[in-house]
Formats: sequence, C-alpha cells, structure tokens
Amino acid sequence: MLATVLTKTARDRWRGMVIGSGALAAMLILAMPLYQQFDLSVYSDLPEAVRSLFNFPEGSDLAGIAYGAVYGTYGALTLAGIAIAIGASAIAGEERDGTIGLLLANPKSRTHVLVSKAGALVLIAALGTVVAWAGARIAPALFDVAVGGFHIEALMFHMFVNAIFYGLLALAVGAWTGSTTTAAGTASGVMVVSLFGAGLFPLVGGWENVAKVFPWYYYDGAAPVNNGVAWGHVAVLLAGGALFAVAAVVGVNRRDLWDRSVGVSLVDRLRANPMTKQFADRLAGSTRVSRIWIKTASEHQGLTMVVAGLMFGLMGVAIGPMFNLIDTSLLDFSGLPDAVKTMLGGGTGDMSTPVGWYRGETFGLMAPIAVMTVGIAVGAKALAGEESHRTMGLLLSNPVSRASVLREKAVAMVLLVAIVGVATFAGVTIGSLLGNLGLDVGNIAAICLLVTLLGLVFGGLALALGAATGRARIATFGTVGAALVLYLAQALLPLNDSLAGLARLTPFYYYLESDPLANGMNWAHAGVLAAAAAVLVSASVWLFQRRDLRQTG
Repeated sequence: MLATVLTKTARDRWRGMVIGSGALAAMLILAMPLYQQFDLSVYSDLPEAVRSLFNFPEGSDLAGIAYGAVYGTYGALTLAGIAIAIGASAIAGEERDGTIGLLLANPKSRTHVLVSKAGALVLIAALGTVVAWAGARIAPALFDVAVGGFHIEALMFHMFVNAIFYGLLALAVGAWTGSTTTAAGTASGVMVVSLFGAGLFPLVGGWENVAKVFPWYYYDGAAPVNNGVAWGHVAVLLAGGALFAVAAVVGVNRRDLWDRSVGVSLVDRLRANPMTKQFADRLAGSTRVSRIWIKTASEHQGLTMVVAGLMFGLMGVAIGPMFNLIDTSLLDFSGLPDAVKTMLGGGTGDMSTPVGWYRGETFGLMAPIAVMTVGIAVGAKALAGEESHRTMGLLLSNPVSRASVLREKAVAMVLLVAIVGVATFAGVTIGSLLGNLGLDVGNIAAICLLVTLLGLVFGGLALALGAATGRARIATFGTVGAALVLYLAQALLPLNDSLAGLARLTPFYYYLESDPLANGMNWAHAGVLAAAAAVLVSASVWLFQRRDLRQTG
C-alpha cells in the first residue's frame, strides 16, 4: 500500500514539476547567448555592496550572471511553489475530492498514507531539480560558456531542500486543517514574507541579523552558486522540514477527516450572525444558479483574503516607512543591463527613489504573482473544478446554459482579482503617506489597474484551458508555465535587437513598459490587456460549449 500510494501520487503530480523546471531550463538556454552580448565591465564596476546583493562576486562571468538572473530567485520560487501545491493537496486534496475514505479503506494507517505522500513530494521535487540541473549544464555547453568556479550542483541542492521545506509546511497545514486553500495560502505567505525579509533587512543598518529569522536566508544567504553547499544552512531547512513532517503525522491522526470538502462560506457566516442575516439573505438571493458567482467567490475567499492582506500590509503599507531605513546608495542599479532592470520592475532600475523602490519591491514581481495566484486559482477551478468534484451535472440540470455558468464564474474571477488590486492600491497609498514618499495617487491607481488586468489575462488563460480540457491541473500548471516563460521572455528578448520586437507579444510588456508608476496610465496598453482577457474568456465559452463534460474525477 505504501509503495502504491507513493507511486500513484508521483504519477499524478510529476507533470507540473517537469513543466515548471523545463520552462526554467529552456529560458536559461535562451538567456546564455543573449547574455554573451553584455559588457561585463558593467558588473565589475558596480560597488561591492551591490554585487553582493545580486550574488555577483568579483570576476563574475556571464554564466554566473545568467544563473543568478534566471535560477537564483525565479527557479527557487517555481520549484517551491509547485512543491507547495503538491503538499497542500496530499491529504486535504483527498478530503476535498471525497477519496480519502476509499484510500483509508485499505489495511494501512493514516501515517503510512501520509508518509507515502511525503515521499512522493520528495521524489517529484528531486525530478524537477534534475531537469533544472540538466538545463544548467546544457546551456553553457551549447554556447561554449565557461562555468568554472561556479557551484551549479550546490545551487541545485539548495533549491531542492528549499522546495522540500515549503512543500512539507503545506503538507502539515493541510493535515491539520483539511483545507487545500489554507495550506497553500499559509505556505505561500510564509515564502513571500521570507523572501521579502531575507532580502531587505540586510540593507537596514543594524538589522542585518534579523534576516536569519527567515527561512529564505538559509536558501541563498550563503550564495551557494559562488561558495558551494552551506551545510549549516541546509541543516536548518532540513530540520524545519522534519519538524513539519512530524506535525503532519500528528495532525492527520488527531482529527476527523472529511469525506468531502464542507467549508463554510462567507455568506453562510453572515447568515449565522443575527446582525447580518437579512443582508446576507438578500445578497445570496435564491438557491438558483443565477447566483453562482457568489458561490464561486465564497469558495476562494480564504485565498483572496490572504493574498490581499499580504499585498496591503506587507508589500504596501510596510514598504513605505522601510524606505527611510535603507541606505539608498545601495539601491541605484541604473548601470545594470536592461534585462536585469526589467526583472527589478522596469523603469530606470534606480530603486533609490520612492517610485523606483515601490516599482522594484512591490510591482516588479510580488504584485504580478499576487493577482495571477488568485486569477489562475479561480480560472482553473471554475469549470474543471466542478467536473472533478462531480457537481457539473447537478449545476447544469438547472434551467441555465453553459455560457451563463461560465459568465458567472468569470464575474467571480474579475471580482476577486480586483479585490487584490484594490488592496494593493490602498496599501501602497497608505505606505507612501506614512513614509512621506509623495507618490502620485493617480499613478498608483494606474499601475494597480494594469496589474489587475494582467491577473485577468492569466486567469482567462486558465479558464480557457479548463474549459478545453476539464482538468484543473492542466489549467493551473499550463498557465503557470506560460506565465513564467512570458515573464522571462519579456526580460530577455530585448537583449537581442532582432528579437526585441517579440517582447510586445507578452502581456508583461503592456504592464510595465510604459512605467505607469512614474508616468501614469497608458490607456492603449490597458486596452490591450483588457482585450486579451476578454478574448480568452470568449474563447472559453466557445470551448466549453463544444466539449463532452466529464462526470468522474
């Protein structure tokens, strides 16, 4: 039974990891010849503090720069993010899908099942690491780039251990709560806060050691690609992972498991309170599926609240006052190549100004991840989730068309992504006021609207893939893989004059190319993103209406 559960879990989950790590490998292979065009003196002339911040040691060649740009952060986030998805669904996913009872009907204990799931998580993370490592070795070999002095295997090992740490955290939360949303949201939140803290506190005088509180510090704090494996740091992550594994065993054995997800929606909670019952009854309306958008929004309320809270509090309000604590001389990256500026959030690359600070810390990476997380989660499960839960037949037995169901789902997606965008706007506005940074409120609104539209583009893509296949995993991992490729393409294509024009084919170009936080709204770019989202939703209707629906998971 143990081997069977492990094998089945690995068979069901390996594709997402291979897609993600394969996309990373492909982008590194693309990046190598582009980075050959760099004048390396740009890096060697940077101050030592700046080179240390980016893990560019003195004498770095283009291989090390490419590894740092593609694998250092984005690779680790990708592997850890997929590991979180696997860990969150290990136990809680079986409960949500109503298969936990069938699984435990076999003569094996809950502990055996959980250990099998954890073993599969480790094997899949190892597979993804091997694929990424192959790309790291193939890329320099194809273009005759020397990689002597760089510890590629050490970087890969740190990425693997980092992924296991966050995957087991998600597994533990899922084992205690039975909620995939809570598990994934908690682990992702810890990862984002950790990345933020480990990167920023070393820039604050006297606060350098605070970075050691955050797990991300033990992933890249010792710069493994330059210095080799930091066994002490690895031991910290492994100990944390082991602690999470023990906690998962305790959690799964101490509570009654659900035969199917029975979470209480926000509307139900409002109905239970006498003060809000009348309002909730009016909001919910009748039980007819004309109110399906409310049900869909309620199903994703936990994830949306976590993401919106992080963007409001951490990446919005807290960022403003922190700017005044930073040595801004460390934040002028205007001498870096355009690709690195793009990865920092576009613009001039100068983060020593309030606009550049928020553009790099909040809007360069975190805000897109936030809106895409919610958009993809809702879009991927909007239709495919109903099919996997075997509720689509019941839904369509009501006098409502497939197109109406899809439109209701799309409305919920737009609402939830917009909530994240509004929370980001509110947080950045308050942070600017608290830090006396003087950001233009209209420009803040412009970039928040653009990032919201960006989230809807990828949410629409997930919706279309789910409508076409009926598979939530394909919709999720296909969209995440596309987002990763398009993001890195936007950064790398401009390095080659003959390919620079292709960057216009990526939605990220229309998000940050006009530098809206400094220059205000570019309505043409907003129109392109809105049109792309509308086209994908319309395509979803066409695809959904022409497919035989699945009635089994």
